[in-house]
Amino acid sequence: MIYLPIIGSLLEGAGSSFEKSLMKRKDINYKNYSVYGFLGIVLVMLPFIFFFWKVDADARSLKNLLLFFFVIAMAALANLLTYYSLKRKNLSVLEPVRFMQPLLTILLAFIFFSSERNFLFFILAIIASLALIAAHVKKHHFCFDKYMTAALAGSLFFAIELVASKPILQFYNPFSFYFLRCLMIFIITLVIIRPKTKIKNNSKWMILFISIIWVFYRIILYYGYEMYGIVFTTILFILTPVFVYIFASIFLKEKITLRQIISSVIIVVCVVIAMLIEG
Repeated sequence: MIYLPIIGSLLEGAGSSFEKSLMKRKDINYKNYSVYGFLGIVLVMLPFIFFFWKVDADARSLKNLLLFFFVIAMAALANLLTYYSLKRKNLSVLEPVRFMQPLLTILLAFIFFSSERNFLFFILAIIASLALIAAHVKKHHFCFDKYMTAALAGSLFFAIELVASKPILQFYNPFSFYFLRCLMIFIITLVIIRPKTKIKNNSKWMILFISIIWVFYRIILYYGYEMYGIVFTTILFILTPVFVYIFASIFLKEKITLRQIISSVIIVVCVVIAMLIEG
């Protein structure tokens, strides 16, 4: 099942592209989507929870409960900071900062887990991550403002959330863990944001469709963490921007730059080498 994370990266690329298209609709903004997006995920997962619910007794120990709520806090902060950063008029400037998340995730996993210290995988992951960032960096991106700072903090908190999730994933079914995570974040964002804008029915269906994509993407991500480790799984998921470039070119008619092509080639080479090593 080593190819499953690649399917996950394909789903993430598709979800990101559909979200970008959704955000162009007049009845959708980042504020109401922060709430309705998590509501959609919770609704999509309800039928699965009936069949796949699993929370071990060890998950209810004080240590693991504190770690679980720490994960929720990091995820909520990451989403809220990302929402705040998207108030910036020129969103393209945020791309290099957003793409730092895989690099931060790899570094944290390497530091905190001895099982993640495969130096060859680590080097491949760093090369792929830097290639991804380099494809989007321009001179004016080094001028930080409060929105750029929020985006960077959001990427860091997302990385912390993912790394902190690993020790407690074994006590949950991936569906149960993701359901509880999203339910808690939905409640937090609902209380903080309180959206008042009404959305059209076709946008609601679009949100549900995107929610289905995010559910299976995150389940595959958790599966990869448990089976192959964070660093190796992240290497495969760095393929996501490659799929985003392809989808954006086909469906959004966006032009692929030479730097993105070179970056994609480097990423694919790193992924192929990692897969050959893993066997």
